[in-house]
Amino acid sequence: MSRLVALRIRADLATPRIPGENDEMSPKMLLLETSQRVGLVAVAQGQMVLSERRLEEARRHARDLVPICRELLAAQDWKARDLDAVVVSRGPGSYTGLRVGVMSAKTLAYATGCALIGIDSFHAIAQQAPAEAAVLDVIEDAQQDRVYAQRFACDAAGCRPINGLRVLPFDDWREELPANGFVAGPALQTFSERLPESVQALPRDLWRPSAASLLQLALVRHRKGERDNPFTLEPLYLRPSQAEQQWKK
Repeated sequence: MSRLVALRIRADLATPRIPGENDEMSPKMLLLETSQRVGLVAVAQGQMVLSERRLEEARRHARDLVPICRELLAAQDWKARDLDAVVVSRGPGSYTGLRVGVMSAKTLAYATGCALIGIDSFHAIAQQAPAEAAVLDVIEDAQQDRVYAQRFACDAAGCRPINGLRVLPFDDWREELPANGFVAGPALQTFSERLPESVQALPRDLWRPSAASLLQLALVRHRKGERDNPFTLEPLYLRPSQAEQQWKK
């Protein structure tokens, strides 16, 4: 995390919270989604998203994230140390946005002692699929006519990955698509017109992770007692950034 953001962690974060008896049933959570150009911050308790705010596309996540977190917590009369978990979307997606979101979540979890729960962005997108989307591919633009891609099987119980996350040329991925399959993900902004006619793109409002889908997956992990280590959780990258590639050249 940048030194500026770290210095904004107030003194009220420094006292680790003591988990209460009702945490398992109705945990208080802060949700961070910064994998996209337009991010979101939300607060939730139990299965309900209480409030959420968009991070403006024209402004940097690093500048907006901490003040918005503080405002949302204050609106619920919560302090950061009241949180049971901070949930963060870990990518793939924007390199800069993911760094800011993941490092902010790690710092907050470490400072307060609350749980840290990282959620794969593609899983959160897949979780929003309608009932008819039994097989769903989620894609993100990997630049140079390539995509991040992952396939999910979905049913009434939710979605589960069929294969691992990959980076491959768009045309190669397109050739692998099953007939009558479904596709979602931010890369549809670029590639939707190149999809085969036998494949259906989900509506635009299902192309990015929502606070509700992040919360749904986070609650499953929280109830199982699954936690991520603030010292080891990293954004999900499968290739170097464009800047790193240029530096190597």
